[in-house]
Amino acid sequence: MAKLIVVTGAAGFIGRNIVAALNHRGVDNLLLVDSLGKEGKWRNLVGLGYEDLLDPQTYLSQVLSGKAPAADAVIHMGACSATTERDADYLAQNNYHYTRRLCEWCVQNDARFVYASSAATYGDGSRGYNDDDASTPTLQPLNMYGYSKHMFDLWALRTGLLGRIAGLKFFNVYGPYEDHKGDMRSVIHKAYGQILQTGEVQLFKSYRPDYADGQQKRDFIYVKDAVDVTLHLLARRETNGLFNCGAGEARTWKDLVTAVFLAMGREPNIRFIDMPETLRGKYQYFTQAQTAKLRRAGYEKPFTKLEDGVRDYVVNYLAIQ
Repeated sequence: MAKLIVVTGAAGFIGRNIVAALNHRGVDNLLLVDSLGKEGKWRNLVGLGYEDLLDPQTYLSQVLSGKAPAADAVIHMGACSATTERDADYLAQNNYHYTRRLCEWCVQNDARFVYASSAATYGDGSRGYNDDDASTPTLQPLNMYGYSKHMFDLWALRTGLLGRIAGLKFFNVYGPYEDHKGDMRSVIHKAYGQILQTGEVQLFKSYRPDYADGQQKRDFIYVKDAVDVTLHLLARRETNGLFNCGAGEARTWKDLVTAVFLAMGREPNIRFIDMPETLRGKYQYFTQAQTAKLRRAGYEKPFTKLEDGVRDYVVNYLAIQ
């Protein structure tokens, strides 16, 4: 029997979709690692095939004690992904130290290590969105979440381990199985609920003269594409480094919510509201992944067009819940 594949954050948004994709490919020899809590995240595991489920601290204890089961690979999606989390010590422990220990274990045990970084490491974007190694040390994240991810990227680069592992800087990922994420859900999920309840969608006003309200831009990537990129790197142990995982095209928030209205068969109705003071200095007005490095790594599939991804998500998931 093939060795286990470990998926951390397995009941989370991207992790759950990765497990489902592996199952679809006939792989169920999986060890899932996640904290299920009390808010119903366990429902994301229903229908999935796997060998065992452990909470993150139990698995880490096994790793540190040398008792972790042999694994062919670790897909590390587990993290605190709340950009508004203010406990810096918690984020450093959860997103940096935990990741570092898993990485060291994988390298020592010849297991493939693929991990989630974040586009939040790019900060306000003034230094660009280039994922080459020379650019990484120059980046200045805007919040502690982004910095906690950046800490590991820098460590992996500094130690040379980035040449033996693969990391993905996920941009704005959206799609099924993000229901449990609360305020960190995609605007698509939030907009769908707002439209059903009020007939309108609320978006933040712009506080920069070079961006009109609703014209702030992000790189939105459908979760099915994000999963496919992850499994591409999982299968190619010779392909290492840090890669952007975005569609490579910046689209406006207005484009996004308009696509939700149209997928629901409704006319767009958008109202612009004040942005909280706590967010104004930490808000990204533009993100767009440079994808040349990923393409050079052999990933050739086209990314899902925003309108097509939103329609699939709304019609085939949100509307039938």
